Order: sequence, then C-alpha cells, then structure tokens
Amino acid sequence: MTTRRLALLALFGSTSWAAHAADKVIYQPAPAWVKPAPAIDTAAITPDSPVLLLLDNQQRLEGGEVWQYSDIASRIATTEMLGQAGTVTLQWQPAAGDLIVHRAEIVRGTEHIDLLTSGKAFDVLRRERQLEQRQLDGMLTATMAVEGLRVGDVLHITSSITRKDAVLKGQVQGFQGLPAAPLKIGYARTRLLWPAADPVRWRFYADAARPVETTAGGYREITILLPLAKQPDLPNDVPARFRKLTVLEATSFADWAGVSKVMAPLYATDGVIAPDSPLAAELAKIRAADADPMVRTAAALRLVQEQVRYLFNGMDQGNYQPQSPAQTWALRYGDCKAKTLMLLALLRGLDIAAEPVQANSTLGDLVPERLPTPGAFDHILVKATVGGETLWLDGTDSGARLADLRDVPNFGWVLPVRADGAALVAMPKRPHARPDVEAAIDLDETAGVGLPAPVTATVTMRGRLAQMIQAAQAQASTDELKAMAVKMSEGLVGTATIVDRTLGFDPVTGTATVRITGVAYPDWTRTDQRFRSVIDKVVGQMTFEPDRTRTAWAALPVSTGDSAHYRAVTRIRLPDGGKGYTLEGDRSFATPMAGVTLIRSVRQEGGVVTLDDSSIATGIELPAAEIAANRAAIAAAKNRLLTIVAPTDLPGQYARIDAAKRAGGFAAMTALYDRGVADAPGEATAYTNRAWFWEQIYDRPKAIADIGRAIAITPDVDSYTWRARLYQEGGDRDKALADLIAAQALDPSSDAIVRQLAMLRAERGEKDAALDLIQPRIDAGGKSKAAMIALKADVLAQTGDRDAAILAIDQAVAASPGNPQLLNGRCWIKGTLNVALDTALKDCTRSIELSDSTVAALDSRAMVFYRLNRMDDALADLNAALDIEPDQAASLYMRGIILGKQGKPEGKRDLIAARTMRPRIDDDYKRYGIVP
Repeated sequence: MTTRRLALLALFGSTSWAAHAADKVIYQPAPAWVKPAPAIDTAAITPDSPVLLLLDNQQRLEGGEVWQYSDIASRIATTEMLGQAGTVTLQWQPAAGDLIVHRAEIVRGTEHIDLLTSGKAFDVLRRERQLEQRQLDGMLTATMAVEGLRVGDVLHITSSITRKDAVLKGQVQGFQGLPAAPLKIGYARTRLLWPAADPVRWRFYADAARPVETTAGGYREITILLPLAKQPDLPNDVPARFRKLTVLEATSFADWAGVSKVMAPLYATDGVIAPDSPLAAELAKIRAADADPMVRTAAALRLVQEQVRYLFNGMDQGNYQPQSPAQTWALRYGDCKAKTLMLLALLRGLDIAAEPVQANSTLGDLVPERLPTPGAFDHILVKATVGGETLWLDGTDSGARLADLRDVPNFGWVLPVRADGAALVAMPKRPHARPDVEAAIDLDETAGVGLPAPVTATVTMRGRLAQMIQAAQAQASTDELKAMAVKMSEGLVGTATIVDRTLGFDPVTGTATVRITGVAYPDWTRTDQRFRSVIDKVVGQMTFEPDRTRTAWAALPVSTGDSAHYRAVTRIRLPDGGKGYTLEGDRSFATPMAGVTLIRSVRQEGGVVTLDDSSIATGIELPAAEIAANRAAIAAAKNRLLTIVAPTDLPGQYARIDAAKRAGGFAAMTALYDRGVADAPGEATAYTNRAWFWEQIYDRPKAIADIGRAIAITPDVDSYTWRARLYQEGGDRDKALADLIAAQALDPSSDAIVRQLAMLRAERGEKDAALDLIQPRIDAGGKSKAAMIALKADVLAQTGDRDAAILAIDQAVAASPGNPQLLNGRCWIKGTLNVALDTALKDCTRSIELSDSTVAALDSRAMVFYRLNRMDDALADLNAALDIEPDQAASLYMRGIILGKQGKPEGKRDLIAARTMRPRIDDDYKRYGIVP
C-alpha cells in the first residue's frame, strides 16, 4: 500500500478488491446494517466549527464481498471552498463492484435540499487520471454539478462502494484509514462488522485505546471514534517497521501461506507461450544465442524491461489478474503483473527455476508486522535460481545487464507465490555491482591557483536514471537539456560555467551519458600561510545526523537509505608541473561510515593528481548504540579531507596572472567563455561570466564591454554597480556616476548603492551632494544608522573636513560601541588624516582583538605605524595582512613604499602588483600625502 494511497484512505476509508462490476451509478437507501450518524445540527455551527463536520465510514465483510459505506458532510466556509465543492466527484472500479448513492443534499439551516430530485443524477466518466505517469487504474468517475450551493451551506453526500474479487476465492480483506489530530472533524467514526461465524481478524496499529469487539444480531463489530489523538513523532530516519499505520486492517486469511496460495494460479505458465507465436520466436533467439543460463537470464530480463513499456494497471486496487504474455508482447506494454508473468514464462521456457514474489515498494520493512492480506503488496517481481545463486529480477526496472543480475531491489520482505503456499522472505542487502552513477572529471588548473580552470566531465548513469536521460534526449528542449547538464555537474566540480553538453544513450550497456565542457572555479582558501584546495567530495558531502535526543527515540535504529553505488575519477593538472604541491588528508578508509563503504586510490605523478573514489551503500540499519561512533568517525574524516596544498613560496595573484599571460595560459579559457557567449547570445549571464574572467586577469576594458552587453539584455542593479566600480577604478568618473544613478533608480533603498555613490561624489569634490545622500539615512535611524554616520565621516575626510570627519566617526562609534568595523574606520580616518595617532593605534588594536577578519585593521594600523615612522612595526602588520590575503592591493602598495624607502628592490614588485590591481592607487594615496 503506497503512501499516497494511505493519504486517500485517511479521508475516505478505501479498500482493495473485486470482480462483479457495474458501470452505472445505483441509487437506493442506505442498507439496514448501517448505523446512522448523528444528525447535522446546523444551529450549533460557528465560524470556528471544523470544515469537515461528518466523516462516517462503515465497512461490512461478508460472503467474499466488502461493502464500504461513507457519510461525509462538509461546511462551505469560504468562497474558495464553494468553487472546490461545486462539483461532487465519486470514484469506483466497475470491475470490482458497484457505486451506490444513498443521499446527496444541501443542508441550509433547517432546510434539506435534495440534489437527486427532478431526475438529476451523476454523470459517469472514464478518466485515466495518471496516464501521463504510465498508470492505468480502470477507475470510473461519477460527477454531479451542485446547483445553488452557497457559502455557509453544508454539502452532505452518503454513498457506498461494493467490491468482490473471484481471485480471492471467498476470502476478504478490508482497510479503513483512521484520521488523527491535528485534523479537525466534527463527528467521525470508523465501524467494521462481519458475520460472527467468519474467521475474520483485525489489527489496529495506532497509539490509541484498543477498540472493543462486540456481537449483535449475528455480527461481530468494532467501532472507533475519530480523529485519533496525535500520533507520536518519530525521526525521519527510522526503519519503516517502527511507523504505526493509522489504518484499521481486517482479513479472513489465516496466514501468509494462504495469501501465497490464492495468487499462485494467476502465475501458472504452462502453455502461455504458444508454439510458433511471436514470443516463442523471441524465446528461441535467446536459447540459440548462448547456452550459459546466466546470460540467458540477462537476455530474458532485458527483453521484458526494454521491449515492453511499463503501464501501471492498479494492482493495489484489486486488479490482480495479469494479462497474458501474448497480450503483453502484442501490446508492448504491461504493469508489474504482466511483466512478471512474461518473464516467468520466458525463464521457465529456458529451464531456469523461477517464481513470482509479491513486494511492497515503499513499506516492505513493515510487511511482517501486518495482517496477511494481498493488499499489503503493491508490486510483484521474479525470484530466480541460476547456478545455485538467487537472483531478484524486476521486469519494471530498466537497463539491467549481465553484471547487474545479482543486484537486489530495496523491497525488504517479500512473499513467494506458490501453489502450496509460502512464508515471508527477507531480501538480502547487497551492494550494486556496477555504479549507479559514474563520473570522470578532468580539471586543468595549470593557469594557476585561484584562477578559473577548464573542465570536462562525463557522467554515466544506469537504470531508471538512464531511462530518464534517454527520454529527455528525445523530448527536452535545448534549455531544459542545458539545465539538466548544469544540475548534474553540481557537486562534481563545484560551481562551473557550462558551455557545451551532450546527452547519449547506449542500448548495448543500458547506460546514459552526459558530457559537459566548461569552466570551473576551484575553491582555493588560504590557511596557515598556504593555499589549499579540498578535492574530497565524498566525505565532505556526507551527512549523518540522526536525532535520538528524546527518551522515546533513544533505542531506535537508523535506516541508512537504499543501496547505491557511486564512483568518481578526478584528474587535476596542477600549475608548474606540480612542483611543490603536496597532498594532505585521508588516502584510505578502514571501516564503513554510516553504512557507506568508501574505496579510494590516490596518485600524484607528472604534475597530475588522480583521485578514484567509490561510495558503496547497502542500505543496512545501524543500531542506536552505534550512532555516536559513526557520527564521530564522519566528523574525524571531515577534519582530514583530502586536500591539495600549494607551495609556501607561491607567487601572489598578480605574478601568477602575469606568468600565465606570458605563457598563453588563458587561451583555452578565453575560448571556452567565447563558446559560452555563442551558445547563449541572448542571456546576460553569458556575458557577465566572461566579464568576471576579464576582471580576474585585469583586462578591465573587456570586462566593461561585456557588462555593457549584459545590461543591454538585463539592466539590473548588480551590473550597473559593477560597471560603475570598474569605471571609477579606471578614472572615468562621469560614466561611473551615470551607472550609479541608474542603479539607484532601480533600487532606491540600497545602502550599498548610497555608499558607492556618496564616495564617488566625494571623489569628484561634490561634498554637499554626497552628504545629501547620506543624511536622510542617518535621520531615519535603524540598524544602518551607525554605518551611515561612518560613511559621512569617510566623505568628510575625503573632502578635507578633518574636524567634522573625526566628530562624525566618534558619533558612529558611540552609536555602536565595540563594533570592530567602526573602530577600524576611526583608526583609518585618523591615520590617513595623520591626526590623533595614539588613539588611532588603540582603535586598530581593539578592532583586531574583536574582529574575526583582521586584514583591514592590520592594514589600517600599518598606516598609523607608517605615520609614526615605526617602519618595522608597519611592515610586520602588512606582512601579517598579506599572509591572510596575499592580493590586498592597499597592503602591497604600502609595503612597496616602505621597502622602496629602505632601498629594497622587491618593493618595486609590490608596487607593480598593486597598480595592476588598482590602477589609480597612486592618486588615492597621494591625497594622503603618501608617495613612493
């Protein structure tokens, strides 16, 4: 029984079965065995009353028939509900029994308006509601438009559905959903009755008082008042057997063997493949192709999986009879029953021992806890024995090949279908032989650390994933295929710009392949004065956070999910032939973690690091006692992620980029970005991606040009402020101003735009215009007030008003004392103005003590030390800042000045680097009176 069906049961108390059929609605009074629900008291209805005023489900099991009676009344509380309730819809399966309508009325105060008078009736439609999902359930739909319905009315519908299935040979099974709080219902009841002489058993799973079974008039019955109390919460990761179904089940089957026996005749295969039939010809082909029974098994399974389209035909609605293999082959579609019968016939025709087994696709772990009923299962597959090995073969799966035959589906417990009956059997947990997903990634980082890297990746999938790709290849648009390729690249190479992608399906291997080409952005971070790049994607992405904090949960085991097998082989070409690059972290794993076995091999040779990672999960359970150890093992492994470590003497970014340019190292990346633009000339992101690259390699004119192309397509705030910054850095203040005015028109509320625009106005000498931008933000107060006062101080300092600047920054610090950014701002203003240097030192030192990021404060303090002529102290702070961020232009510039004054030639390299990164940096520092 699927989760979706359980949700339906919760409202309507559905059942599963049948076979005597009526495709017209019957109108008659409720049967005598029904106990009427209390009358609807409209006088007692208030705005706080439940919308569902009445939900009365009564079920009788007798003579092999299940009669489901439902009495439902809903309050039309809103106009929206009026539209939803304007058409009454009832569904039933005519192959199983009848739909009987007892009453359809509107209750309005004391008035009862009969909707079935004047010849009004339900119209009957055949509507395969889920055909697009390859599901054919055989349901009919009876509909009736409700005329005259008003807000405040009560819609009251009483109906029955009968079901009888000859397949069950007089046995019965019943299921009724039991809604639980917090669902609000006025009056709700579930009632079950059956002849006292019949051997019917029932089971109630929920946490609630057990109903009392009584006898009256020759019938046994139980009654449950609803809704049940809210059921106890459970962690999401507990095995299914710990979840208590809010369902009442009943059955006349004595045991699982009885269920097995009753289904056996449906899967008899003698004579189902007629001699000289088309299917017999296929069987002969398989027999002639290879004598190996394992190869034959694989061929038969492939035929059923790939030559017969899957179409669901409602097994859990009581449609137990499979269509014949001849029909399946002629139609070239079938459900799990049809595919299983066809596969059985083929295997037995090949002298391979095989039998059907019933399964529950989602709640298989719960089956042993349930009463024996056919309705406990919603799926069927084949168990075969070949060369002494047990194989579990699912005809509804896809892409299986010889290597995959020993894979085991994740169905938990199954019931073999045998003429003499069988007990439940646990399916083993076994890792998949072939990876479900296999990736090969080639990353070219030869241009240098922290720079974009050309990447190619091939992702190979099998099974249902492969079938999805095959379908997408034929049906999806170019944009959809691009989005799919981008999605599949996530997690493999981090963020990337994809410029080319191809999808393909190989019918021989049953695999689909996605190939992508693009530019990746490897994540290099600086720690302990060295750049590091984590290349471990497996452990880094592992999560294991079972919650067992509640006393009631403490002993619950953890389900680690379905079995799965993933493999990724990553080749990384390092800069400078790999000279000085080392590896840190785990190269192997001794034991599984959270049910996942990790197999790793690592090589570093010829400037190439090759990482081969396999992650294999069997879907085992972990006892609660092992949770802490597994969590600790994963945490420890995450502290030892495999990492590439760059040399200690790695040049700064400017030097790396300059060297790469000289060596032509950006030609490949330029070509890739050009392909990205050609691939999507109408998308702004294609141009902003390339503009970002141009800026990284200090080609600002090209970056500005591409941002302009992006603005022509999508004129957004980010693009305008970005281009304004580049114009400003290049000295074109008029164009920068125009862009910032355009940005502010799009987002007048942005503090960031005000800051950028005010500083530009100050740089242009437009002091009053800059202050006019800032003062309204200060007057408005709020969280940004202190930052706006600090901005005012920057503007005043920039325009030469020293005293006013100091006063303003003092006000900002007073408004937010202990704020490390404001303390650094005051230190910087004092340092650049060359005033109050003693207190400036205190501000910077305090900012360093309070801040998580000390680079800015170290640079500011170096300025103060420079003013105090304490050059060694200034150099110490500048070196400390550059150890954290080696490409800080301001720190490089000041260090270059100090080293130059000390007659050290390396100062020139720092100045060149700083000027390349900030072309107008000489002008900025000249205003402070600092020149090389």
